[in-house]
Amino acid sequence: MNHIIIRKGHDIRIAGVPSQEVTSVPGSETVAISPKTFRGVKPKLLVNEGDTVQIGSPLFFDKAKPNVKWASPANGTVKTIQFGARRIIEKIEIKVDGSESIQGQVFTSEQLTSANRTTILNRILEANLFPLIRQRPFNKVANPNDFPRDIFISAVNTAPLSIDLDPVIESEKAAFQAGVTALSKLTDGNVVVTSKKAMELQHAEVQTISGPHPAGNVGIQIHQSKPIKPGEIIWSVNAQHVITLGKLFLNGSYSPDILVTIAGPGATNPQTVSAKVGARIGSLILNQDLSEPTRLISGNVLTGQTVEVDNFLGFYDSSVSIVLDTVDRPFMGMLAVGNSKSKYSITNTFLTFGEKLFNFNTAQNGELRAMVPINAWENVLPMDVYPNALYRAILAQDIEEMEQLGMLECDDEDFALCSFSCPSKIDVGKVIRDGLNMLEAEG
Repeated sequence: MNHIIIRKGHDIRIAGVPSQEVTSVPGSETVAISPKTFRGVKPKLLVNEGDTVQIGSPLFFDKAKPNVKWASPANGTVKTIQFGARRIIEKIEIKVDGSESIQGQVFTSEQLTSANRTTILNRILEANLFPLIRQRPFNKVANPNDFPRDIFISAVNTAPLSIDLDPVIESEKAAFQAGVTALSKLTDGNVVVTSKKAMELQHAEVQTISGPHPAGNVGIQIHQSKPIKPGEIIWSVNAQHVITLGKLFLNGSYSPDILVTIAGPGATNPQTVSAKVGARIGSLILNQDLSEPTRLISGNVLTGQTVEVDNFLGFYDSSVSIVLDTVDRPFMGMLAVGNSKSKYSITNTFLTFGEKLFNFNTAQNGELRAMVPINAWENVLPMDVYPNALYRAILAQDIEEMEQLGMLECDDEDFALCSFSCPSKIDVGKVIRDGLNMLEAEG
């Protein structure tokens, strides 16, 4: 069994670590999916306001791939379809009423094992769940007409305040195995499952990994084990979505419930809750006292999106982070008395030996400034990539240089720690995403 050791990276010791015990919260009265958040997708609506939908009903499809549709995560009525500039579909909001779902074919373990690619692929497409599968490069919704070299599943979360996947997978072992078996039919290569400890899985290649964040990122796992080459395509699926696919085959219907962590320095009751995909943020934080100024983030603090109470959980997100919101900057703060116990820096965290959790807030402690190449990015990026040179190539829009420097292996989430640690306050992840968009546009 292959074991990957990650030495570069950093675990951010942020306060508000969630309890792993699942807490019951009232179900969300509304859920929503935001078509504009899916990269490269040109959505075409299949519903109108006032239409009745079931769990699994198609809401919209991609004009470029008409057989790729998005399933409704709830039974009820289409309450609102919100359009933005140039008629971009910003969200499809559904008022929840009941729990009826579209029922399809049920597979036994033996039927799954003997099924062919066409049968499995058609079932996922019919259930409108293919968007759960993403592709590298570009980290976008996969194309069902492609034949991936391998399919990667990360069964370890290292992002700040994220859910521990070990007990989640253990409690849904049969569904996870069914999902893995189904995915194994979609590639002539391997389904590669990466976890913290050895797992007994059929129809999969299991490898273990240890080390700090971003060890849990699937892009890092691909780079460290089977790097992607020009012309190759790799698919990836979140561990909880593998369980969703497994339940589709075992039960015949879409199960939109996932476990979500509510955590962070601004959370008065850090916890793990069960929620529907696209649940309203306000319904997830009912047990939190938000009397102090806070910022809500759908996703983790490194890669998530700022949201409001009336917004909705992102399609691929499994955490809501709550951080203290502040606009105050202490006068001459750089001269304030402090040490490794009271001031956070990546260097100081190594000196405190894991003793202290820090109450992070939204202050950047400075503004964008000239780039200082002192290996701040290289020290937290466990990839055989020169981030400084790649950054400059992207700014120069030098496509050939970007490809030679390994742009196709990169994704913005893998560079989030570079942004966090950057003394120049450069949003490195955004620049990487701009570079990927340039490459994709060039074809």
